[in-house]
Amino acid sequence: MKNKSCGIGGQAVLEGIMMKNKEKYAVAVRKPDKEIELKVEEHVGIGKAKIFKLPFIRGVFNFIDSMVLGIKTLTYSAEFYEEEEEKEKVADKVTRTVFKEKAEAFLMGFTVFLSVCFSIALFIVLPHFISSWVENHYNVRDKAVISILEGFVRIAIFLIYILLVSMMQDIKRTFMYHGAEHKCINCIEQGFELNVENVRMSSRFHKRCGTSFLFLVMFISIVCFIIVSAILPEDLKLWQTTGVRLLLVPIIAGISYEILKLAGNYDNLFIRIISAPGMWIQRMTTKEPDDSMIEVAIVAVEAVFDWKTYHALDKSKRTTFVNLKEESESEL
Repeated sequence: MKNKSCGIGGQAVLEGIMMKNKEKYAVAVRKPDKEIELKVEEHVGIGKAKIFKLPFIRGVFNFIDSMVLGIKTLTYSAEFYEEEEEKEKVADKVTRTVFKEKAEAFLMGFTVFLSVCFSIALFIVLPHFISSWVENHYNVRDKAVISILEGFVRIAIFLIYILLVSMMQDIKRTFMYHGAEHKCINCIEQGFELNVENVRMSSRFHKRCGTSFLFLVMFISIVCFIIVSAILPEDLKLWQTTGVRLLLVPIIAGISYEILKLAGNYDNLFIRIISAPGMWIQRMTTKEPDDSMIEVAIVAVEAVFDWKTYHALDKSKRTTFVNLKEESESEL
């Protein structure tokens, strides 16, 4: 069954929300003086060529784009909460002196690079090292068993990481804003007027969430590594098998993106089953927001998305469908 997806997405930032619709994004931040600061800009992604928009390829570039925009907007929101008397750090001064007008782009690229390296080390390399140690220490020769073990270790590390991060006070509030983001999107997709009361009553869980994407990456990696392990020669060294896993990361990300996109547009038993684990994990990564957070989310949404026109067009489509159905039945 076709599901009604509005197509917008976003993320929580420090005391605020970023919402993106096509190439336009908005960041709404609740400043220390309780006023809402709104910034609206265009974001040109890295994958503009047609080949970068093909299924299973577009997911990799969309993921990188999301990371770049996410770090950029998170940095912007943090500026409102820096001490006014805090002096520019030495590292920043050196970077701006060397790279001049390209300093911001360099810092952004370097931050994304470090983030990707950290994620790969924690969720790809470490689980493989642990499973390889078990394989050698206990003399396990079944590659499928080792790949499944590696997958469960990866998921366990992921869940522990989220649990530890969620205990930080600032992150708890960010997760509340994350809930407000989901509630706004659900409110729109359910056809309700976008106001605080309706958003408050909407669900804080959404199938297109980045948390669900990350879990899909974890799960699909198990299947991919089982298949690849059965094909690879038995005498490969640890660094070689690690290299193979790194090469598979873009493929896994591409497959995960397509499944997530499918989940956002359809609603049936299969979609609900594959979405269930990610929705469950969202119980940790989203929290119920207060009304002031919902207000911030609404400001961000309305800056990039005309939900009234969207509802009117959707209603028109439903009316046309009903009329066509009635005409068809009358002819019979």
